[in-house]
Amino acid sequence: MDGAILSATEIAPPLDLRRPAARLLPLVVASPHSGSDYPADFVAASRLDPLTLRRSEDAFVDEIFGAAPLLGAPLIAARFPRAYLDVNREAYELDPAMFADALPDYVNARSPRVRMGLGTIARIVASGEEIYDGKLCFAEAEARIETLYRPYHAALADLVEETAADFGLCLVVDCHSMPSGAHGAAGREAADIVLGDCHGAACAPRIVETARRYLTGRGFVVALNAPYAGGFTTGHYGRPRQGRHALQIEINRAIYMDERSYRRRPAFARLSEDMAGLIARLGACAQESLAQTC
Repeated sequence: MDGAILSATEIAPPLDLRRPAARLLPLVVASPHSGSDYPADFVAASRLDPLTLRRSEDAFVDEIFGAAPLLGAPLIAARFPRAYLDVNREAYELDPAMFADALPDYVNARSPRVRMGLGTIARIVASGEEIYDGKLCFAEAEARIETLYRPYHAALADLVEETAADFGLCLVVDCHSMPSGAHGAAGREAADIVLGDCHGAACAPRIVETARRYLTGRGFVVALNAPYAGGFTTGHYGRPRQGRHALQIEINRAIYMDERSYRRRPAFARLSEDMAGLIARLGACAQESLAQTC
């Protein structure tokens, strides 16, 4: 397992925030699911082995988009794993069946994501296996949310407002990866990359089309909003009428890694170069969009 297992005495920062030397692009690049610092007590409480726990992880996505600060845009990445806490959810999307005690009334226990087992505290990993060997206490969920979720979104919200203040608008590029079997549909060619804009609600069409054109030009098969239209981050931060746009990007993991061993494939470097080009192109498009010429 490449992911670090942290002992109870080790305290890891909840996130990496890599700022550019000079802010040149009206972008914020986010990687909410690439974290790989696994608390030892979480691993011990799980019924899964460490490698299986990683199946929810968007492994290496922060590296794939790692050129963002060099190009003039900040990059924020969660250090903790998605299986431990998912920041691409509302703060309190929780499944009551996972807990030994009653949940407060403000908990959203009925969302589609909760029903799927993929709430803020997930019941299963992405491949469907149950994570926990027993029930949790609500205080445990609350501690994770207050010490990890809140700082991540506070930092992301600050970056969005700073960028909008500097440039007049902000584009959040929310970066993910998807299992190779998750993106095909009957009668359609399997996608290499899925772009999600909440069916047009989270991002200006010209920005989405710029991403689509660039990626298809680089040889990728691109789908829009199927099967991933965008999660909490895209919907929450994407408010085009207020000059805040958000675009979710899902990359087929088979392009860049072995999904069993979590080893990078030779194409990893090429993909990283392509994503650096995408960041630059989206930054230029966002700037041009101020004049409605993109």
